[in-house]
Amino acid sequence: MESHRTSPRVSVKHTISLVCSKVRLGILAGLLLALSVLAVNDWVKGGTLRPNRPAPSLAIDSSPLEREGTSVVSFAPVVQQAAPSVVKVYTSAPSSRESTRWQQNPMERFFGFPGWDAPNPPQTPQTREGLGSGVIVSPEGYILTNYHVIKGADEVKVVISPDEVTHVAEVVGGDPKSDVAVLKIDAEGLRPMDLGDSDQILVGDLVLAIGNPFGVGQTVTMGMVSAKGRADMGLEYEDFIQTDAAINPGNSGGALVDAKGRLMGINTAILSRSGGNMGIGFAIPINLAKSVMESLIANGEVIRGYLGINIQDLRPEMASYFNLDEKQGALVADVVPDSPAQVSGLQPGDVVMVFDGKPVLGSRELKLMVGSSRPGVVYEVKVLRQGKELLLGVELGQLGESFLQKASHSSQGNEQVWLKDLELEPLNRALKSQYGVPQSVDGLVIVAVRQGSLAWNAGLRPGNVVREINRTAVMEMADLRQLDFDGPSVLLRLWVDGAHVFRVITLNEQG
Repeated sequence: MESHRTSPRVSVKHTISLVCSKVRLGILAGLLLALSVLAVNDWVKGGTLRPNRPAPSLAIDSSPLEREGTSVVSFAPVVQQAAPSVVKVYTSAPSSRESTRWQQNPMERFFGFPGWDAPNPPQTPQTREGLGSGVIVSPEGYILTNYHVIKGADEVKVVISPDEVTHVAEVVGGDPKSDVAVLKIDAEGLRPMDLGDSDQILVGDLVLAIGNPFGVGQTVTMGMVSAKGRADMGLEYEDFIQTDAAINPGNSGGALVDAKGRLMGINTAILSRSGGNMGIGFAIPINLAKSVMESLIANGEVIRGYLGINIQDLRPEMASYFNLDEKQGALVADVVPDSPAQVSGLQPGDVVMVFDGKPVLGSRELKLMVGSSRPGVVYEVKVLRQGKELLLGVELGQLGESFLQKASHSSQGNEQVWLKDLELEPLNRALKSQYGVPQSVDGLVIVAVRQGSLAWNAGLRPGNVVREINRTAVMEMADLRQLDFDGPSVLLRLWVDGAHVFRVITLNEQG
């Protein structure tokens, strides 16, 4: 989430949720290449399912960048070309924090009796406001931004420069696993930005960051590509471009463009000890963002491939054992039974060297390759097995339903129908960091909730942590199988905005 404001004063603490205090670099061990499909249009508040939504008319320029020639003394022509495509994004949502007499009155809270007949303060609805940026990418009005910018928003508005025209935006969908979201506005005369090929960008290339930092208005900063392939930022799918172009709170969702004015990335996060720019910013490569966007628009959900293996990076001593000159490839640690990997003949101990003609540098690269590939298609995979190279044909699968959806579909009656409206994940260190949950709190975090459902009407929102259901602690997905739903309602104990609250879901309510 970008800047959440309850007063005109900007609070750096709440301006960006992805500011990191340090980057943890190391081996990505035991990654399971599986992803359930998230029907985002119904799960992101404000989204409306439109299965026949027109495809975006994207202008793609993958021509090589001229890296040798006379020195550039001004980027004004590039800015004039790209800046009209970058919009300001403003969001509003009701605050989930509740104010009760018990919370307000310390005498009643600690001693159990009213505090000297003190009157209750008036109850006023609280509204969270957020700001960010977005990029117009098609004349049909499609806009790329970050998922965390619009997450949980009741209303999303975009302001187009330089005329400062405001449009109410429709949330087409969002993908929390890559932090990409798509908006749409109905407007004429839009100036979409050309999309580049982020695979061609090199460390040392000059780039511009365009966005709306701190809500001061459209701002352009310059820097260079500092590194490629950065990860460990708490997302499922990561391949960040690192840049030293100044990125500040409010820039999230904005454009990272090259010297030809082409969109190369969506600015997403910064590494900072103060909340402001320290010269280390991260952008989602446009190739990844484009893939997610097209899936959201065409399918109403993000569809990713499923292979079914646990993998790890090759350490130097492992590379030596497998007679590899470089520690390149992904080591298969385990194969999921009855998975596409097992059917194709992949075995523990195999080293995946090439997937679909592309070299596999490590486990993260293989995860990205599989996730961006189409289910039902046979891909050629080159593996090293006991010193010999083998070519295997793997038909990728797709996890069409989450565990909760399967459980609800197999239930009798309506006792578990509310579960299918939630996407839950067991809390881990990365998710706690992403949602601002203390390390001491455990449970199942709500990643998405279907608007208008029983759970939604009961007040459940993304980021809430389910700690108990019907007075029974839930720590893992398997705990849900042990629960009985034999009453007309379900009692949930949640962790919300730094405090425990209870919610009741009435099962006979029509959602």
